[in-house]
Amino acid sequence: MGRVTVRRPVLRVRDGKPSTRPDTLAVEEPMELRVGGRALTVTMRTPGDDFDLAAGFLVGEGVVREAQEIAGIRYCAGATEDGSNTYNIVDVVLADGVPLPDASLERNFYTTSSCGLCGKASLEAIATTAPWNIAEDPLRIAPEALAVLPDRLREAQRVFDKTGGLHAAGLFTPDGELICLREDVGRHNAVDKVIGHALRSGLLPLRGTILMVSGRASFELVQKAVMAGIPLLAAVSAPSSLAVDLAAESGLTLIGFLRGASMNVYTGEHRLFGPPEPG
Repeated sequence: MGRVTVRRPVLRVRDGKPSTRPDTLAVEEPMELRVGGRALTVTMRTPGDDFDLAAGFLVGEGVVREAQEIAGIRYCAGATEDGSNTYNIVDVVLADGVPLPDASLERNFYTTSSCGLCGKASLEAIATTAPWNIAEDPLRIAPEALAVLPDRLREAQRVFDKTGGLHAAGLFTPDGELICLREDVGRHNAVDKVIGHALRSGLLPLRGTILMVSGRASFELVQKAVMAGIPLLAAVSAPSSLAVDLAAESGLTLIGFLRGASMNVYTGEHRLFGPPEPG
């Protein structure tokens, strides 16, 4: 749709000298997610891969876990005077027999590009039950294999090269093969797009895979990884305390500050270094 980036004039100052020239910006627009015609949430996102975003969001909330549970996804006409489609409203139709989301999942406020859990109707709604036990996932990976992932993620960020303003999430095999990469102004949206792609491709649960993110590791990103069956989440920046707590409880390997050969392993170190020595 050509809406991922836009050009805007900007006054640039270099060595104290001003000049005006166009700059490329990442687009940020609202997307309303409906399920069965009922509004569920609004998120600020970068347009593109919207159906993956919708599907991934529903995986993270425990609404669906298989591609067959979604009967269809479509754009709805926007609220414009001429009735034209703005491509900012997505409606997901669940398959027969799949329960509609509980009303407690509905967001009272807009979900901004930097906040995923903000505005939930109740804090209890985040206590979802993971459909797969990732603690039993046999994934093993050497630290040196992890060390190359940030560069591979960065090399695949096409829109970031133009704007410098997008987060990225990449799904990798233990051999470092990139399965899927998505970019978005919101880190949680980028993860939803990756997981949604996997769901629609029939790949869930994502056993034996690594999720690499370009920013920090929040509680919500850990939750989304767990709900998709991903055993290892790595981030180039810091995790939050709640993210570490959830990772420990779920059996997820959580790595922060992954930059070259340096990293902090917060949970699940056995997947990198084997079982601990007795005593």
